[in-house]
Amino acid sequence: MSRLHTVQAEIADVARHFDAEVPDGLTIPADTVEGCPGLVVIERDGRRYLRNYNWGFPRPDRERQERGDPPQPLGLVANVTNAMWDRYVADPRYRCLIVLTHFANPDGEPGRMTRTWFSVEDHPIVAWAGFCRNTPEFGPVYAGLTREENGAVRPTNDRMPVILLPDDYDAWLHGAAEELIRFQFGPTIAPEQIMVDRTDDRWRSHGLPARQSSLL
Repeated sequence: MSRLHTVQAEIADVARHFDAEVPDGLTIPADTVEGCPGLVVIERDGRRYLRNYNWGFPRPDRERQERGDPPQPLGLVANVTNAMWDRYVADPRYRCLIVLTHFANPDGEPGRMTRTWFSVEDHPIVAWAGFCRNTPEFGPVYAGLTREENGAVRPTNDRMPVILLPDDYDAWLHGAAEELIRFQFGPTIAPEQIMVDRTDDRWRSHGLPARQSSLL
Protein backbone atom coordinates (compact mmCIF):
# COMPACT_ATOMS: atom_id res chain seq x y z
CA MET A 1 0.00 0.00 0.00
CA SER A 2 1.22 3.47 -0.79
CA ARG A 3 2.29 6.02 1.76
CA LEU A 4 0.28 9.08 0.79
CA HIS A 5 -3.02 10.53 1.96
CA THR A 6 -4.72 13.91 2.08
CA VAL A 7 -7.55 15.86 3.71
CA GLN A 8 -9.35 17.99 1.14
CA ALA A 9 -11.75 19.68 3.54
CA GLU A 10 -11.99 22.70 5.80
CA ILE A 11 -11.09 22.40 9.47
CA ALA A 12 -14.62 23.41 10.49
CA ASP A 13 -16.11 20.59 8.39
CA VAL A 14 -13.68 18.04 9.85
CA ALA A 15 -14.39 19.19 13.41
CA ARG A 16 -18.14 18.99 12.81
CA HIS A 17 -17.88 15.53 11.25
CA PHE A 18 -16.00 14.06 14.22
CA ASP A 19 -17.60 16.30 16.87
CA ALA A 20 -14.06 17.21 17.88
CA GLU A 21 -12.48 20.25 19.51
CA VAL A 22 -9.92 22.23 17.51
CA PRO A 23 -6.82 23.68 19.23
CA ASP A 24 -5.34 27.01 18.22
CA GLY A 25 -2.75 26.70 15.47
CA LEU A 26 -4.04 23.42 14.01
CA THR A 27 -3.32 23.03 10.30
CA ILE A 28 -4.38 20.65 7.55
CA PRO A 29 -1.31 19.58 5.53
CA ALA A 30 -1.73 19.63 1.76
CA ASP A 31 -0.78 15.97 1.65
CA THR A 32 0.94 13.57 4.04
CA VAL A 33 3.77 11.10 3.51
CA GLU A 34 5.56 9.04 6.17
CA GLY A 35 7.54 11.15 8.59
CA CYS A 36 5.41 14.25 7.99
CA PRO A 37 2.45 15.72 9.89
CA GLY A 38 -1.06 14.42 9.38
CA LEU A 39 -4.41 15.02 11.05
CA VAL A 40 -5.82 12.66 13.69
CA VAL A 41 -8.68 12.52 16.18
CA ILE A 42 -7.96 11.33 19.71
CA GLU A 43 -10.45 10.81 22.52
CA ARG A 44 -9.83 11.58 26.18
CA ASP A 45 -12.43 11.40 28.97
CA GLY A 46 -15.25 11.17 26.47
CA ARG A 47 -14.20 14.23 24.44
CA ARG A 48 -12.65 14.19 20.99
CA TYR A 49 -9.78 16.43 19.89
CA LEU A 50 -8.16 17.14 16.53
CA ARG A 51 -4.38 16.99 16.58
CA ASN A 52 -1.42 17.27 14.20
CA TYR A 53 0.77 14.15 14.71
CA ASN A 54 3.61 12.85 12.56
CA TRP A 55 2.93 9.78 10.47
CA GLY A 56 5.12 6.86 11.53
CA PHE A 57 6.24 5.14 14.73
CA PRO A 58 10.01 4.81 15.19
CA ARG A 59 10.89 1.59 13.36
CA PRO A 60 12.95 -0.85 15.50
CA ASP A 61 16.34 -1.28 13.81
CA ARG A 62 19.32 -2.41 15.86
CA GLU A 63 21.86 -1.74 13.10
CA ARG A 64 20.74 1.87 12.68
CA GLN A 65 20.77 2.31 16.44
CA GLU A 66 24.32 0.94 16.72
CA ARG A 67 25.45 3.34 13.96
CA GLY A 68 23.80 6.24 15.76
CA ASP A 69 21.42 6.85 12.86
CA PRO A 70 17.90 8.13 13.59
CA PRO A 71 15.11 5.58 13.21
CA GLN A 72 12.97 5.43 10.10
CA PRO A 73 9.20 5.92 10.39
CA LEU A 74 6.91 2.89 10.41
CA GLY A 75 3.55 4.15 9.21
CA LEU A 76 1.66 0.94 8.41
CA VAL A 77 0.32 -1.86 10.61
CA ALA A 78 0.09 -4.96 8.41
CA ASN A 79 -1.01 -7.43 11.10
CA VAL A 80 -2.73 -6.27 14.26
CA THR A 81 -2.22 -9.74 15.81
CA ASN A 82 1.57 -9.33 15.73
CA ALA A 83 2.93 -9.22 19.28
CA MET A 84 4.64 -5.85 18.69
CA TRP A 85 1.18 -4.23 18.63
CA ASP A 86 -0.25 -6.00 21.72
CA ARG A 87 -0.05 -2.99 24.02
CA TYR A 88 -1.79 -0.76 21.50
CA VAL A 89 -4.55 -3.25 20.80
CA ALA A 90 -5.24 -3.80 24.50
CA ASP A 91 -5.34 -0.14 25.58
CA PRO A 92 -7.88 2.21 23.93
CA ARG A 93 -5.73 5.20 24.89
CA TYR A 94 -3.45 4.31 21.96
CA ARG A 95 -6.21 4.31 19.35
CA CYS A 96 -6.99 7.21 17.05
CA LEU A 97 -8.92 8.10 13.94
CA ILE A 98 -6.68 9.22 11.08
CA VAL A 99 -8.58 11.87 9.14
CA LEU A 100 -8.60 11.56 5.37
CA THR A 101 -10.65 12.29 2.34
CA HIS A 102 -8.40 10.44 -0.15
CA PHE A 103 -5.49 8.02 -0.24
CA ALA A 104 -3.26 7.50 -3.27
CA ASN A 105 -1.29 4.79 -5.04
CA PRO A 106 1.32 5.11 -7.80
CA ASP A 107 -0.06 4.04 -11.14
CA GLY A 108 1.57 3.34 -14.50
CA GLU A 109 5.04 2.39 -15.74
CA PRO A 110 8.09 2.60 -13.45
CA GLY A 111 9.76 5.96 -13.84
CA ARG A 112 6.56 7.53 -15.16
CA MET A 113 4.13 6.71 -12.38
CA THR A 114 1.25 9.07 -11.66
CA ARG A 115 -1.03 9.63 -8.69
CA THR A 116 -4.29 7.69 -8.58
CA TRP A 117 -6.57 8.80 -5.74
CA PHE A 118 -9.22 6.80 -3.93
CA SER A 119 -12.15 8.10 -1.89
CA VAL A 120 -15.46 6.78 -0.58
CA GLU A 121 -18.64 7.66 -2.44
CA ASP A 122 -21.09 9.78 -0.42
CA HIS A 123 -18.54 10.09 2.40
CA PRO A 124 -16.37 13.17 1.73
CA ILE A 125 -14.63 12.69 5.09
CA VAL A 126 -13.73 9.29 6.55
CA ALA A 127 -11.29 7.86 9.08
CA TRP A 128 -8.44 5.42 8.76
CA ALA A 129 -8.11 3.08 11.76
CA GLY A 130 -4.96 4.08 13.62
CA PHE A 131 -2.78 3.81 16.68
CA CYS A 132 -0.94 6.73 18.25
CA ARG A 133 1.63 7.38 20.96
CA ASN A 134 4.14 9.95 22.17
CA THR A 135 7.75 9.07 21.34
CA PRO A 136 11.12 10.54 22.37
CA GLU A 137 12.34 10.27 18.77
CA PHE A 138 9.50 11.88 16.81
CA GLY A 139 7.09 13.29 19.40
CA PRO A 140 3.39 12.40 18.95
CA VAL A 141 2.99 9.91 16.09
CA TYR A 142 0.44 7.63 14.47
CA ALA A 143 0.35 4.51 12.30
CA GLY A 144 -2.54 3.16 10.22
CA LEU A 145 -3.90 -0.35 9.75
CA THR A 146 -3.84 -1.90 6.31
CA ARG A 147 -5.75 -4.84 4.94
CA GLU A 148 -6.21 -6.85 1.75
CA GLU A 149 -7.39 -4.58 -1.06
CA ASN A 150 -10.76 -4.69 -2.74
CA GLY A 151 -11.37 -4.78 -6.47
CA ALA A 152 -11.24 -1.03 -6.94
CA VAL A 153 -7.74 -0.71 -5.47
CA ARG A 154 -6.35 -3.99 -6.82
CA PRO A 155 -4.94 -2.63 -10.12
CA THR A 156 -2.53 -0.40 -8.18
CA ASN A 157 -1.79 -2.26 -4.92
CA ASP A 158 -2.56 -5.43 -2.96
CA ARG A 159 -3.16 -3.50 0.30
CA MET A 160 -5.42 -0.62 1.32
CA PRO A 161 -6.22 1.33 4.50
CA VAL A 162 -8.76 -0.01 6.99
CA ILE A 163 -11.42 2.62 6.27
CA LEU A 164 -13.88 3.50 9.01
CA LEU A 165 -17.25 5.14 8.39
CA PRO A 166 -19.03 7.18 11.10
CA ASP A 167 -20.88 4.18 12.54
CA ASP A 168 -17.48 2.49 13.09
CA TYR A 169 -15.75 5.27 15.04
CA ASP A 170 -16.90 4.32 18.54
CA ALA A 171 -16.24 0.62 17.93
CA TRP A 172 -12.66 1.37 16.89
CA LEU A 173 -11.95 3.76 19.74
CA HIS A 174 -13.52 1.63 22.48
CA GLY A 175 -13.96 -1.93 21.18
CA ALA A 176 -12.30 -5.10 22.44
CA ALA A 177 -9.31 -6.64 20.66
CA GLU A 178 -11.62 -8.95 18.73
CA GLU A 179 -13.34 -5.92 17.23
CA LEU A 180 -10.03 -4.52 16.00
CA ILE A 181 -9.14 -7.85 14.41
CA ARG A 182 -12.52 -7.89 12.67
CA PHE A 183 -11.85 -4.48 11.16
CA GLN A 184 -8.57 -5.71 9.66
CA PHE A 185 -9.54 -9.19 8.54
CA GLY A 186 -13.34 -9.02 8.12
CA PRO A 187 -15.39 -7.61 5.24
CA THR A 188 -14.20 -4.37 3.68
CA ILE A 189 -15.91 -1.55 1.81
CA ALA A 190 -17.42 -2.79 -1.45
CA PRO A 191 -15.46 -1.88 -4.60
CA GLU A 192 -18.42 0.00 -6.02
CA GLN A 193 -18.27 2.40 -3.06
CA ILE A 194 -14.71 3.44 -3.94
CA MET A 195 -14.29 6.41 -6.26
CA VAL A 196 -11.15 6.25 -8.43
CA ASP A 197 -9.51 9.44 -9.69
CA ARG A 198 -6.68 8.73 -12.12
CA THR A 199 -4.59 11.83 -12.70
CA ASP A 200 -1.69 12.90 -14.89
CA ASP A 201 0.19 14.23 -11.84
CA ARG A 202 3.57 12.59 -11.39
CA TRP A 203 3.82 10.45 -8.25
CA ARG A 204 6.42 12.70 -6.63
CA SER A 205 4.57 15.88 -7.49
CA HIS A 206 2.22 17.70 -5.14
CA GLY A 207 -0.88 17.30 -7.29
CA LEU A 208 -4.07 16.97 -5.25
CA PRO A 209 -7.49 15.42 -5.97
CA ALA A 210 -10.66 17.41 -6.46
CA ARG A 211 -12.90 17.71 -3.42
CA GLN A 212 -16.21 15.91 -3.39
CA SER A 213 -18.94 18.42 -4.12
CA SER A 214 -20.81 18.11 -0.82
CA LEU A 215 -19.57 17.83 2.74
CA LEU A 216 -22.59 16.39 4.53
